[in-house]
Amino acid sequence: MNTEVLLEETLIKRSQQKKRTSPLNYKERLFVLTKTHLTYYDGKPERKFKKDSIDVSRIKCVEIVKSCGVPIPCQNKYPFQVVHDNNILYVFAPNLNSRSLWVQSLKDEIKNNPNVFMKYHPQFWQDGSWLCCRQVEKQALGCEQYKLFGDSGKPLPKIPESKRAPPITPSPPEIDEDEEVVVALFDFPGVEAHDLSLTKGSEYVVLEKCDPNWYRARNKYGEEGYIPSNYITEKKSGNLKQFVWYSKNVNRNKAEDLLRNEDKEGAFIVRDSSTSGMYTVSVYSKSSPGEVGAVIKHYHIKETQGTPTLYYLSEKHTFTSIPELIEYHKHNGAGLVTRLRYPVGKEDKSTPPTAGFSYEKWEINPSELTFMKELGSGQYGTVRLGKWRARHKVAIKNIREGAMHEEDFIEEAKVMMKMSHPKLVQLYGVCSQMRPIFIITEFMDHGCLLNFLRLRRGSFSLGSLLSMCLDVCEGMEYLESNNFIHRDLAARNCLLNEALVVKVSDFGMARYVLDDQYTSSFGAKFPVKWSPPEVFHFSRYSSKSDVWSFGVLMWEVFTEGRVPFDQTKNHEVVKFVSEGRRLSRPKLATDGLYDIMLFCWYEKPEERPSFSSLCMMLSDTLEDDIFPAV
Repeated sequence: MNTEVLLEETLIKRSQQKKRTSPLNYKERLFVLTKTHLTYYDGKPERKFKKDSIDVSRIKCVEIVKSCGVPIPCQNKYPFQVVHDNNILYVFAPNLNSRSLWVQSLKDEIKNNPNVFMKYHPQFWQDGSWLCCRQVEKQALGCEQYKLFGDSGKPLPKIPESKRAPPITPSPPEIDEDEEVVVALFDFPGVEAHDLSLTKGSEYVVLEKCDPNWYRARNKYGEEGYIPSNYITEKKSGNLKQFVWYSKNVNRNKAEDLLRNEDKEGAFIVRDSSTSGMYTVSVYSKSSPGEVGAVIKHYHIKETQGTPTLYYLSEKHTFTSIPELIEYHKHNGAGLVTRLRYPVGKEDKSTPPTAGFSYEKWEINPSELTFMKELGSGQYGTVRLGKWRARHKVAIKNIREGAMHEEDFIEEAKVMMKMSHPKLVQLYGVCSQMRPIFIITEFMDHGCLLNFLRLRRGSFSLGSLLSMCLDVCEGMEYLESNNFIHRDLAARNCLLNEALVVKVSDFGMARYVLDDQYTSSFGAKFPVKWSPPEVFHFSRYSSKSDVWSFGVLMWEVFTEGRVPFDQTKNHEVVKFVSEGRRLSRPKLATDGLYDIMLFCWYEKPEERPSFSSLCMMLSDTLEDDIFPAV
């Protein structure tokens, strides 16, 4: 017997599921391949307990398994199958290279077996049937041609004679000079058959930009499918998104929170700077000359005049690119308070939501939803915590029958689902084929902004409150630029996620408009205390009526959740505002911040600022007025 070890690795094995109703189990096993046996053990390499051993000569098929959206409830996401005798062994590898190596190595060892399959099943046997062809006999003939030697028809290359052979990766397809190459910022396990899974840091070629949120792409193995556009970034030298130390959507206050939480000498982050028009490096130091205790310094990256453009923090040290500048200051302080030692990641370490779970997937099957605890209720129905396909945590809102015109609502919802921005709560889909209708959205851990402010009243810094307003403003700027009017903007309709990022939500009254104007029917309800004069008197909405509401939301934030015009009846509010009077300045707001609120409350809509202008005002205030720039 040849006991030379060809491969050895800890993988995950799925149970055989001997009964149709028995649950699936996933367990770590140490797999060892020799010339004669595939054996797996329970325990660490130094102390192994053999669980089973498969005679290589009895293996009939070895191939990858196409998961095609089936949830894989273990950390290894790359399945392959070993069919032997009348059994199927499902094994899950940690990455593509590992799976490729095991499949190709086993295929090489079984190429002379007399009982190799002509056809095989490319998907799982699960719940009493084959997912690929829906046959209910486990020993049924396969539905796809089995290619033992791959597409070439030639035997696979011999595995190098080493106990731990290096991965065998296929040669990547040649890339045309005109093709767009992108880098994955996050892992994306494709959920449907037409999706292409992404691995963080890997490169892909964009084949088609189907819509702003989904592209069709190709990986280095030649596999094609749809990928979410917000999970990738273009591969080019000037694109900072490729680097872990860069965060586009982190303002000064959030950068300081991130660095304090890291609490490491030399922790740093590079972010956009509204004041300089360039970028800012924020760095944390536990000890600084002339300072007591830890300090955070902010350095604007500057450019030289002329050609070529050079970048610098200190004029003595210039560089042709920002990555070169950062790399230099990792090793040399050169005028900074400390070296840039520990890059700090994005403000939200979880993966961002996608516009729908997959490309053009808006209708959700209710049977794929798990309903959990109730989160709250409102005018249109109740909201529950739930899961989609047992792995995606979501919020499920059921629409009470008669609460709104269903056809109009579904059409508006489908338009909103295509909207995707880091400061908007993402709509994933609807269940519209049965009653009640369900809306499936991104789950936000900390609930609504209004309750968050009230529960923690007295604990917020001025910068934290301003950051909340800026988050909302950025979400509204995106809606404004895409011709959407929210019509119900208020602190109660904004939510916070685990990273305390505030996102605009509740789009039940939102409308898509072409001329920035919408007139509602007479007698329609509206939030009086958040509404401007043109809504009182003419039921006329625009992005500038949303700006008025945003000013009231700012007032809510800087009063830490108090009710505007408290104890005042709606008809009295209409009279008060129509006479030109406004809410008074909150104690926590500076004169400059109150001026921004008053700017939002100009009587004539055309005199109010746009959300784009408001974002610049708030960013500048956050950088300059509250914290003097370094």
